[in-house]
Amino acid sequence: MGRSNEMIRQWKLLQRLASRRGSTIPSLAAELNVTTRTIRRDLTALQEAGFPVWDDDGEGKKHWRLDPNGMAAALARNALTVQELCALYTSRAVLKGVAGSEALGDLQSALGKLEAALPRGVRRFLDRLPAVVTAKAMPGRRRGAGANDFVTKLFDAALGKRVVSMRYDSQHSGGEKDYMVHPYRLVYVQNAVYLQAFVPAYAEIRTFLIDRIRRLTIEERTFEPIGELGTDAFSKSLGAFSGPACKVQLRFAAAVASFIKDRLWHESQQCRQRPDGSLVLTMQVTDDFALRQWILGFGRSVRVLAPASLAEWTAGELEQACEQYRSGRFAAMDSDVQPALPFLFGTMTRT
Repeated sequence: MGRSNEMIRQWKLLQRLASRRGSTIPSLAAELNVTTRTIRRDLTALQEAGFPVWDDDGEGKKHWRLDPNGMAAALARNALTVQELCALYTSRAVLKGVAGSEALGDLQSALGKLEAALPRGVRRFLDRLPAVVTAKAMPGRRRGAGANDFVTKLFDAALGKRVVSMRYDSQHSGGEKDYMVHPYRLVYVQNAVYLQAFVPAYAEIRTFLIDRIRRLTIEERTFEPIGELGTDAFSKSLGAFSGPACKVQLRFAAAVASFIKDRLWHESQQCRQRPDGSLVLTMQVTDDFALRQWILGFGRSVRVLAPASLAEWTAGELEQACEQYRSGRFAAMDSDVQPALPFLFGTMTRT
């Protein structure tokens, strides 16, 4: 994770320079556990990138610092236009709909500082924008106690390459389980935040749903990443899953063909219109819960052509679904007990 490590280290260096009046190169090297030569190279890189990083001589030592006034002056020279400010308000509404209000902390703080400089009439106008442009989150948003705090802690741990111990409610294992992990990356997908982490006990990278974490502790120990994660998380999946991709072919009925064709379901997709108006969609994706759930959502409007294993599974799943209605298992009952579901959710919702 060469370039990733460099970015993380330089980000931590900026944080330390911004929070203090000055730091020496030896002290920074000791804190970041690198050589003084690496710190000098990082400071040069930050300066060349345009950050106002300076050195001052004092008490016979050279102290480095980040000059906030220099950055503020640069921001003033490139002040936001009214249109750009309106766009920020619009993005706030969209982000709230997609990610929820818990993701808005820093954005709300930044907008509050901008608002303070605006006349009251302008603020009233801008406050109307979220009512004009907004977004609705997908149904099924997960909610976990302490999830926001865990996200913050895991972000810091990933930046600092700190080992994390956690108690995790594993649906696959059927109960809570203790893990020691090396956090690599946080990913927001399908209304939830996931952690991609290396688990030394299994010698592999695994995915954890943040909402299932019950307890979390950042250890003093650090770790060295064993490899580089791809830039696109879960790139082979329609959801938050990892695994090999396979060629999936689906034939959609003419009634939904335009709906399928006009949307991007996966980067690998290819569409072929048939003379009868139906559409064949081909993708190189992982055969996982997200794909199967998506296919079942189209009911009789889709038929799986390949792979054969997916076609057989889909046929069996639909047959069992029909059987539930033929047997009258969902007829009105006096009991409030939910009958067991013999298909789909019993075998697939194990995140």
